[in-house]
Amino acid sequence: MSTPKVVVVMGVAGTGKTTIGPLLAARLGVPYAEGDDFHPPANIAKMSAGTPLTDDDRWPWLDAIGSWAHERAGLGGVVSCSALKRSYRDRLRAEAPGVVFVHLAGDRSLIEDRMSHRQGHFMPTALLDSQFATLQPLQEDEAGVAVNVSGSPEEIADRAAKALAELP
Repeated sequence: MSTPKVVVVMGVAGTGKTTIGPLLAARLGVPYAEGDDFHPPANIAKMSAGTPLTDDDRWPWLDAIGSWAHERAGLGGVVSCSALKRSYRDRLRAEAPGVVFVHLAGDRSLIEDRMSHRQGHFMPTALLDSQFATLQPLQEDEAGVAVNVSGSPEEIADRAAKALAELP
């Protein structure tokens, strides 16, 4: 029996991290944590106003997520976090070296369409361009998988679970 993984579900806004994360956690039999809940109120206020976060804004948020992931080491868990830059993923790995990433990736027009239909979320579609401009996809030396976000949430979660099971 392998040790349960701590998985970071990553990607630009609107890829479905908050939808796929809990579905993936259920398939893996581990708890889920919503990455947005780790943001301090000042970050939420900035994003709600349409202002992209700076790296200085993100460091405490990433450290809090990394701390949660570290506490789940050996127990497993799934947490959502945009983790758009390599430096952000490095920061998470510094706290929790065993984390693996599921990069939810997809066509910009599909993601924008999904964002325009969601209710009650603080991230406006106006920030999608800055998200794509910031995105640095997973590199070959990073533990993780890319999963296409086309199809239903159940199909996406199934693809993610299958891809994770195939990781060495």
